[in-house]
Amino acid sequence: MRRGIAATALVASLALAATACGGDGDSGDTAGPVTITWWDTSNATNEAPTYKALVKEFEAAHADIKVKYVNVPFDQAQNKFDTAAGSKGAPDVLRSEVGWTPAFAKKGFFLPLDGTEALAEQDAFRPNLIQQAKYEGKVYGVPFTTDTLALVYNKELFEKAGVEVPRTWDELKKAAATIKDRTGVDGYWGSTQGYYAQPFLHGEGTDTVDVDAKKITVTSPAARKAYATWQSLFDGKGLHKADTTADAYAHIQEAFVSGKVASIIQGPWEITNFYKGAAFKDKGNLGIATVPAGSSGKAGAPTGGHNLSVYAGSDEAHQKAALTFVKFMTSAKAQETIALKNSTLPTRDDAYTAKVTSDPGIAGYQDVLSAARPRPELPEYSSLWSPLDTELNAIAGGKKSLDKGLGDAEAAIAKLVPDFGK
Repeated sequence: MRRGIAATALVASLALAATACGGDGDSGDTAGPVTITWWDTSNATNEAPTYKALVKEFEAAHADIKVKYVNVPFDQAQNKFDTAAGSKGAPDVLRSEVGWTPAFAKKGFFLPLDGTEALAEQDAFRPNLIQQAKYEGKVYGVPFTTDTLALVYNKELFEKAGVEVPRTWDELKKAAATIKDRTGVDGYWGSTQGYYAQPFLHGEGTDTVDVDAKKITVTSPAARKAYATWQSLFDGKGLHKADTTADAYAHIQEAFVSGKVASIIQGPWEITNFYKGAAFKDKGNLGIATVPAGSSGKAGAPTGGHNLSVYAGSDEAHQKAALTFVKFMTSAKAQETIALKNSTLPTRDDAYTAKVTSDPGIAGYQDVLSAARPRPELPEYSSLWSPLDTELNAIAGGKKSLDKGLGDAEAAIAKLVPDFGK
């Protein structure tokens, strides 16, 4: 295998497709079809069956390409791919979390896709999703699924309490108190995780870092105001106290789907699980709204999701087959199928068909995508949430003051981006 094959070299080497030696999963038989390996990082129970079915559909339409499907646990995939790519043993295609894309592109592990078959329909994809698949001006992934955070709420409880959907964090506090008074359940339960605190930062017009200025901004006045608002939502009538245990995510989710709390901040990856809960047997009871705005008057939530990226270390034949596979998996038809089966959000507008938007969860999240903020083009950006997870948990649990926790987060972030000032 050779790393860093330019996309233009593929055109000149099409004749090798039938004879080139394969990568992982190829038997080495020069007379047979090319076998590519795809590492899918989706949920093995809820999502993977849909992808496996699409692989079979692809193979039926492309007799010269076989796909070795491998489901890799999401929490292991980043490190596993990093190790495999460094030793030239990586899969030909990776379902890459959007935050991994610039980091792997910087290392030379991903193939630039500009001008290739995989990006032949680039204009069909949402521009902000293409933007966050870029590194230094080149595109290294085709948007596969997308997501963002929203305020999800129990319509029945909100109606019983006679409250409107809050547009600001202050309105959320007031609504939570009224819901508690009139229904007996808490109105809101927040998370201590750094990712879930992003809407508070965006609501103040800031972030953890300023990439253009190469400056750490997690302790700036705007960021401190954002985190102070976040902290205030753990204390008050109808506001559930902070859960700092390792199982906090599951506790919050269970309380919401069982009707024990009226609202939380959550992403569309939980749509199918919402519907399994007693509170949402009637799917129409699920309310989805843009996250509340901060003092800037604007609401903003982080953009997540996954891209399909091609390994730059594969040979020409495997890269060509991989590009064909990526184009198929990100087509409007495939995106519609995935949305209908998995309740995930398509990355292209032509996949939001009437059938897809008949799901109130998908339709609701589609409406809030306009508030999604693309991530900065910074390879280390996703790693910045790790120290925040630690420090925000300590702040919410009363083990550290807000100033102390944010100061410690700043010090930890400085080690991750040593060329950034404070």
